[in-house]
Amino acid sequence: MKSADLINLAGFQEVEHTADWAYRVWGRNLTELFIQAAIALYYLADVELTSESSITRKIQLQGVDYVSLLVAWLNELLYLHESENLAFNQFKILHLDAQSLEAEVTGTYVQNWQKFIKAVTYHNLSIQETEKGLEATLVLDV
Repeated sequence: MKSADLINLAGFQEVEHTADWAYRVWGRNLTELFIQAAIALYYLADVELTSESSITRKIQLQGVDYVSLLVAWLNELLYLHESENLAFNQFKILHLDAQSLEAEVTGTYVQNWQKFIKAVTYHNLSIQETEKGLEATLVLDV
């Protein structure tokens, strides 16, 4: 497999949405999907990190299914920005099943966050199987 093919197996793309802001993420598995969703969240908000020492946080979340965990995961990242001015650029999913997520994230303080995001919503959210893996479209309340 060519390296260009590997890049396309996981990723994200901004998509048009009438009222809010939306983006599509994809990955070969749930771990890649969750990580791409986080990377895209920071990319779309045009986040710049400071050059201070790295900070690592462990995140543990509960949910009723993978969709609720995906929303909780991204909203927790938004909460850490709002409460501690943190953003992350390294993500390690330690455990993921339909009811729980455990992750370790590493980043630092935010120097600049261009686009304010209130929350990640459940609007039309589902995780779909595709021939290449999994895909979801997330809508952000801005």
